Amino acid sequence: MGTPIDPALAPPRAPDPRPAWTREEFEARLRDKGAAYHIHHPFNVMLNTGRASKEQVRGWAANRFYYQIAIPVKDAAVLSNCPDREVRRAWVQRILDHDGSGEDAGGIEAWIRLGMATGLAREEITDLRHVLPAIRFAVDAYVNFARRAPWQEAVCSSLTELFAPEIHKQRLAGWPEHYPWIESAGLQYFRNRVSQARRDVEQALAITLSHFASRTQQERALDILQFKLDILWAMNDAMAQHYGVKP
Repeated sequence: MGTPIDPALAPPRAPDPRPAWTREEFEARLRDKGAAYHIHHPFNVMLNTGRASKEQVRGWAANRFYYQIAIPVKDAAVLSNCPDREVRRAWVQRILDHDGSGEDAGGIEAWIRLGMATGLAREEITDLRHVLPAIRFAVDAYVNFARRAPWQEAVCSSLTELFAPEIHKQRLAGWPEHYPWIESAGLQYFRNRVSQARRDVEQALAITLSHFASRTQQERALDILQFKLDILWAMNDAMAQHYGVKP
C-alpha cells in the first residue's frame, strides 16, 4: 500500500461539468431525504402509536439523553471551526437552548424531566447507566464528525431538523392518550422544540444552500445529510434490538 497523499498536496480536481441544481431543486432533494428519517423506524412507530411498554418508553428516554447532552458539544464544535462572526452569533443560541440560560433551564433539563415523568429517577438518567454501547458509538461518531469536518458540513448535518417538527407534533398529539401515565408537564421538551427546530432549520438551510454551490458539492451535502439520518436510524436499531419491537 502506498503512502497516503495529504489532501492539501493532491492535484486539484477537474471542475464538475454538470450544471448545479437550482436552489429550489437542491432544497427539494434535501427535503426528500425525509423518507429516511427515523420517524419511520419500527421502534419509533411503535412508540408513537402507543404500543410501547413502560420499559421501552423509559429505555428510549434514557438512551436518547446521551444524544441530548451531545448536541451542545456538537454545536460548540461548529463554533470552534467557524470564522464567521455573524454565523457564530446566531449559532450560539442552539447551545443556550440546550444547556439553558438565565431562568430557562434548557432542553437537557427538559429531557431529564421527560425521563422522570416516565418513571426514571434523575440520577439513573444523568449517570448514563442505561445507555447502550451502540448508542454511545453512534452519537460519538456524530460529534467527532462535527469536530473534524469543515464547519459548513457540520451545519449541513444538522438539517435532520427539517423533519423534526413532525415527530414532535406526533408525540404531543398521541402520547397523552397512549401513555396517560406520563405526566403532561414532562412533554414540555417537545413543545419547545416545535418552534426551535423551525428557527434552527432556517439558519442551517440558508448556509447549506449558499455554500454547496456546485453539483459535486450539492451531492456531498446529500451524503452528509444521509450520514446524520443513518446515525439516528442506527440509534433506533440499537434500542429495537435491546428492548424489542411489538408488531
